[in-house]
Amino acid sequence: MNTTGRWTTAVVGAALLLGCVSEPAASHSADAERVLVFSKTAGFRHDSIPDGVAAVKQLGESGGFTVDATEDANAFTPKNLRRYDAVVFLSTTGDVLDPTQQRSFEGYIRQGGGYVGIHAAADTEYDWAFYGGLVGAYFQSHPAIQPATVVAEDRAHPSTSGLPATWNRTDEWYNYRSDPRDRVHVLASLDESSYTGGTMNGDHPIAWCQDYQGGRAFYTGLGHTKESYADPAFRGHVLGGIRYAIGDAQADCRPENGYRPLFDGTAESLDDWKQAGPGSFTRSDDGTLTSSGGMGMLWYAGQSFGAYSLKLDWKMAGASGDDNSGVFVGFPPSDDPWSAVDNGYEIQIDATDVPEKTTGSVYGFRSADLKKRDRALNPPGEWNTYEIRVEGERLRVWLNGVKINDFTNTDPARSLREGHVGIQNHGADDQVSFRDIRVKELPAKGD
Repeated sequence: MNTTGRWTTAVVGAALLLGCVSEPAASHSADAERVLVFSKTAGFRHDSIPDGVAAVKQLGESGGFTVDATEDANAFTPKNLRRYDAVVFLSTTGDVLDPTQQRSFEGYIRQGGGYVGIHAAADTEYDWAFYGGLVGAYFQSHPAIQPATVVAEDRAHPSTSGLPATWNRTDEWYNYRSDPRDRVHVLASLDESSYTGGTMNGDHPIAWCQDYQGGRAFYTGLGHTKESYADPAFRGHVLGGIRYAIGDAQADCRPENGYRPLFDGTAESLDDWKQAGPGSFTRSDDGTLTSSGGMGMLWYAGQSFGAYSLKLDWKMAGASGDDNSGVFVGFPPSDDPWSAVDNGYEIQIDATDVPEKTTGSVYGFRSADLKKRDRALNPPGEWNTYEIRVEGERLRVWLNGVKINDFTNTDPARSLREGHVGIQNHGADDQVSFRDIRVKELPAKGD
């Protein structure tokens, strides 16, 4: 498994500058990730900005990336921006960049740069269309600071993977001028029934990510209060957003709409699932299914599927990546797990086997594109997301938003046109976890 550029825990000194950014110190590693925190304000100024800058600096020190900070827009030149893997807009407000600086930042994003917007970053540059698309939605209004419930919609993304399914906290809750859901991948939303003053008709995204014109973007509406930056859960949320933006963690940030849950973490959502063969899956309080024993399979008996997109989140526990498991599709109902092996297809998870039997492969039939797979794969202990799309006899696989396999069945003894889906518990030494199994049925069409 490729580990180049993956997360390290080395402590790297962070430079915290109040004015224009200086050249990096000679002691900095040549390939260390570097983040610029930009907190210029031309409108309302949040008194939490110093706490936010200090918090990002501390995250860099413990997380292995270098942090510079500035309120000088002259830092936005092509030469200087090339030094950074991501730029954090920390509660910026108003028009903070002139046209030349805007063009420099646009070029930076289009060349693969990362963007992190925190709180009032959405109250910034209303007349700059590129920035409006990058941040995802503009601020409209907010009620008084009060407690509310945040619903973590995507718990595979590094910014939300450590959060509970519902997260109760106090902040200043932004309403936005538009609902960004069709344009971005929503990571968390607000339960408008849990507080007063929400104006988004019950669909209230509050954190999201997206691939944008060549770059990576993450935004969170949280972070108004000073107390936020001392909260370990919020700091983890920001850290995950930075990790995604600098390319140190992979995630599926394509817009996601129209899916319904097959397993949403609750015991009730397992009612339509059946265990075939030995072993089992254990459901934890945080809504995770973890394999135990084998060789068996937990399969969804409530319905068979024809044309569909199946999404699910998974991770391996063993440090080597040698945790054998897979996702089965296109098999008939049976209490015998070998029926799925003989009549369906398995999308493998194990990262250590030969190409046609390793992560992203259609097991025993077709290898994934290994270069794309290796770039998209998060290491053991971190969550990954599969999309498995079946249309006719065609089966395609996306890993963390990257298409890595495209297979067409030609075996007359098998067919993908109708069948069930399931997850494998392979054996006693294999510890694999799954979350948030969901499906979207697609219009039927020919091959």
